[in-house]
Amino acid sequence: FQFNFGGGQQDGKQETPRGADVVVDLDATLEEMYEGEFVEVTRSKPVPKKAAGTRQCNCRTEMRTQQLGPGQFQMFQEQVCDQCPNVKMVNEEKKLEVEIEPGVHDGHEYRFVSEGEPHIDGEPGDLVFRVHELKHTVFERRGDDLYTNVTISLQEALSGFSFELTHLNGHKVRLERTAVTRHGLRVRKKGEGMPNLDNNRVVGALVITYDVQFPEATLTDEQRKLVASVLDQAPMQRVYNGLQV
Repeated sequence: FQFNFGGGQQDGKQETPRGADVVVDLDATLEEMYEGEFVEVTRSKPVPKKAAGTRQCNCRTEMRTQQLGPGQFQMFQEQVCDQCPNVKMVNEEKKLEVEIEPGVHDGHEYRFVSEGEPHIDGEPGDLVFRVHELKHTVFERRGDDLYTNVTISLQEALSGFSFELTHLNGHKVRLERTAVTRHGLRVRKKGEGMPNLDNNRVVGALVITYDVQFPEATLTDEQRKLVASVLDQAPMQRVYNGLQV
């Protein structure tokens, strides 16, 4: 991971001039945010070095008074600067190690003091790494909970199933049901979510939503009779406003 500095501007007026903070997005996978990870980055920025000669520095505006004649004076502003040793800006590279902590959230910031934009007459700003969570193909994070969808067949929905889901760190989570599983059913498994950033002993839940895949084949008359005899359900056609239920 490598980036370059340049073009920062100072925000606002301060007693001591200060360079701008530099904010860099740090991409992190959900696996890294679950287990934690150390990421090495290389930063390159201009650093002031001594050079021959002098330069104007600490410039400020002062009020001056000029006598125009007997009893007549004029006040005016004048820029006054000090003479300081000359400097030149030289690019330097430095290795930094950023710790992605277990349970860290998207947008969390890690600050490296004085590693931002330099200021030739003051202090450098800070370097800020902002965690950017990458999209995951299996899990979605909300707070400390993880969400995922599992598609099962109609046969599994009616007769039950048992299989293992692979978690972010590779450990297996057994999903098992013997009762009928309706389409859209949500099941929470405590302790299988994300670790809490402030207290890793506190872990969120894994929320599984089951999708039932119906067969696309057309049943024969004999198969329809067999299904009807097995389910033994009375006809049901209920019309209602589902948005208000």
